[in-house]
Amino acid sequence: MTKIKGKTVLITGGAGGIGKLMGQSCLKEGASKLIIWDINKDGLLETTKELRAEGYEVHAYQVDVSDSKDIESAAYTVLEDIGFVDILINNAGIVVGSDFAEHTHEQIDKTMDINVGGVMHTALEFLPIMLLNKKGHIVNIASASSFLPNPRMSVYAASKWAVLGWSESLRLEMERGKTGVKVTTVTPSYINTGMFDGVKAPMLTPLLEPWEITKEVISAIKNDKILVRAPFMVNITPVLRGVLPTRIFDFVADMFGVYNSMDTFHGHEDKPNIPARKNDLANVVEKVKKEAVKAEKA
Repeated sequence: MTKIKGKTVLITGGAGGIGKLMGQSCLKEGASKLIIWDINKDGLLETTKELRAEGYEVHAYQVDVSDSKDIESAAYTVLEDIGFVDILINNAGIVVGSDFAEHTHEQIDKTMDINVGGVMHTALEFLPIMLLNKKGHIVNIASASSFLPNPRMSVYAASKWAVLGWSESLRLEMERGKTGVKVTTVTPSYINTGMFDGVKAPMLTPLLEPWEITKEVISAIKNDKILVRAPFMVNITPVLRGVLPTRIFDFVADMFGVYNSMDTFHGHEDKPNIPARKNDLANVVEKVKKEAVKAEKA
């Protein structure tokens, strides 16, 4: 059982959304120190001011978790100024809601660097001291998309599949080595925050309210739970994918609205220049056609 009371908690992406709520909840559970990492400077200042006004000890750092050097530097500062981190919650993440062909290379790199690299590099900085102390808890926020494909979020799904595979592998390493370090992986469906504005929740899988998943995560930390799947239908997804033939599973997922859930997504991230991207692709196709005609005439 992991005790939150009296512990130091670090949350990436902790200036807003469920990151902020998890931080608040940990403090209410008695955490002695909360460390917030976020790239949003204004959000950091606002959240820190709010929580300190309530009498809590909060430390804020502007960190770009897509940059491993920035992670290393911030982690060194944390360990030097504050000390051992008992509970690490890897929460920072982004999503680009577009067909894969409409992505830019920069969007692919950014998504993978934040959602996968940020999680791994941050854990790598704090894990060695957890191992030395023979205690600690790492929580990795993945997604229900870790279990199934979904149109218009292919790169996001890829990043979360990676997080699930890595997080579960890390858990097994910690358990086999009897290290005392716990690992929890969280795989929620869509959460009602700005990150997924505009999505249409699949049938029988309602949008999760931020407080709901926050409550689940806090409970999972306290009870050393391995996996958090929410809402309930997310528990059934891996079973259905394992039992049903792919075409039948696709039919069921389509019928329940899973594969159409991102059709109306607009989110709060900067959008790719989709028209320009499509024109670029159209120009390439036209060029190939012209070359083919020339070759036939020759």
